[in-house]
Amino acid sequence: MPPKITVLQDRFRNRGTAFTLAQRAELGITGRLPAAVETLDEQAARAYAQLRRQPSDLQKYIFLNEVHNRNQVLYFKLLTDHLEELLPVVYDPTVGDAIEQWSTDYRDSRAVYLSIDRPADVKASFESLGLGPDDVDLVVVSDAQEILGIGDWGVNGTDISIGKLAVYTAAAGIDPGRVVAVNLDVGTDNEKLLNSPMYLGNRHARVDGKRYDEFIALFLKTASEMFPHALLHFEDFGPSNARRILVGNAKKYRIFNDDMQGTGAIAMASVFSALKVTGGRWSEQRLLVFGAGTAGTGIADQIYAAMLRDGATPAEAENNVWLVDVNGLVTDDMPGLPDYQQVYARPASEVHGWAHGRTDLLTTIEHVKPTILLGTSTAAGAFTEDVVKALAGGVERPILLPLSNPTSRIEVLPSDAVPWSEGRALIAVGIPVEPVEYDGVTYTIGQANNALLYPGLGLGTIVSGARHVTDNMLLAAAEAVAGQVDVSKPGASLLPPVANLRASSATVALAVAEAAAADGVATKAHDNLVQAVQDAMWSPVYADEVLSDGRKTHS
Repeated sequence: MPPKITVLQDRFRNRGTAFTLAQRAELGITGRLPAAVETLDEQAARAYAQLRRQPSDLQKYIFLNEVHNRNQVLYFKLLTDHLEELLPVVYDPTVGDAIEQWSTDYRDSRAVYLSIDRPADVKASFESLGLGPDDVDLVVVSDAQEILGIGDWGVNGTDISIGKLAVYTAAAGIDPGRVVAVNLDVGTDNEKLLNSPMYLGNRHARVDGKRYDEFIALFLKTASEMFPHALLHFEDFGPSNARRILVGNAKKYRIFNDDMQGTGAIAMASVFSALKVTGGRWSEQRLLVFGAGTAGTGIADQIYAAMLRDGATPAEAENNVWLVDVNGLVTDDMPGLPDYQQVYARPASEVHGWAHGRTDLLTTIEHVKPTILLGTSTAAGAFTEDVVKALAGGVERPILLPLSNPTSRIEVLPSDAVPWSEGRALIAVGIPVEPVEYDGVTYTIGQANNALLYPGLGLGTIVSGARHVTDNMLLAAAEAVAGQVDVSKPGASLLPPVANLRASSATVALAVAEAAAADGVATKAHDNLVQAVQDAMWSPVYADEVLSDGRKTHS
């Protein structure tokens, strides 16, 4: 007779050595654990020591995954207590290494897999979770076409959704029992995967066109009908698909794309802070985006919305945005422009008077004199000394945002940009960097990490029950992030550190919920919104523990 499944095999209920002797007897697991009865803190101390002994970040990732499968509360206790240290382990950049080896090292799954080859299985796949319409707050979904700068990884990209959910819980207290990770397996164009005998996904080229669109529509319809209160978070879709899905469905579903909207909002937070230094207005900014893909144009969209809110007309706001890609300045005479570039394409006549008709980055900067130079190109070193000096020559305090990551792909390092701009550039980057010393001033460089924003945005959406994620909710989130730093001192960071993400996320959530109410999209009202945000934040403690403020907890 096979052994029965016990609570020790249920990560949602397992406490391991924290079960009391009475609980062990009641649950029928007497003798299945060592005699010691530990507190969660004692368990976490041992697990952290074990974690520190792992020889690489990838091994730490695997260790944490094993803890997660065994004891969810312990996993999030570790992650929450050491979030700044472990954020790069459970997500970018280490998750990229795990994704490349995912099929080969396959261990388990906490996701729902939806295959484009079996659309009839979509509803049954969600039903297998055993969750009702009021049981899900958040769904993170990816088709893994553009994973963290490493490209198309098919079903291997599942850990992107799982990792994103882990950050939502650790940073904003989203209840991990009320979330779902989804992989949309539409095939892959990665020849390495298709030729690997270990690959676990659909073995055919990536499907696109009408069949792809119908599959996305089926997912959206089914997920929103089965989980009508859930925020549908889209992650790492290809550029054209990402924008088309968002634009076509933003008013119909509760949908959010972090690559476009989250990245845009965290860039806006940097600009909010910088404008406190320059004294400039949003409507007066001249934005030059270098790397006009999903992220770059998504940021442009958010800054465009901020310009409108500050009084600019649509024509004026469009006229204040320039896109530069591998072919130079994007102009309206270029054939085959993707839809997400068309709105910002400059008239071809604009460059006729430029020297030799050149439209490269440096020439564009010299003519446009942008107040904001944004890099999302992954072209390492593209912001050369000449580029930075031209930028600083055009305006007194330029805003410089080289956001590409990892370090090997950043457009310019602050250690170069600060002296090249004579300390005048207001800088935020997409990677963690050390402070820069220049001319007697210490320049603290903020990291434009989306984790500063999307967890709080998600929490605020959940608390307010917002029917849609509006531009004003994104702007409110950005302003709330920027409001957490003091930029009055020379060299001050434009963004807060990630060390206090839970407090930061609560602040963002409050601002987002207030914006949802102001926009008329909130469906939940609260007598005390501050308390409602606090009450909504799940904590990694066992169910019979009590927080220091006296609140009863749930695990």
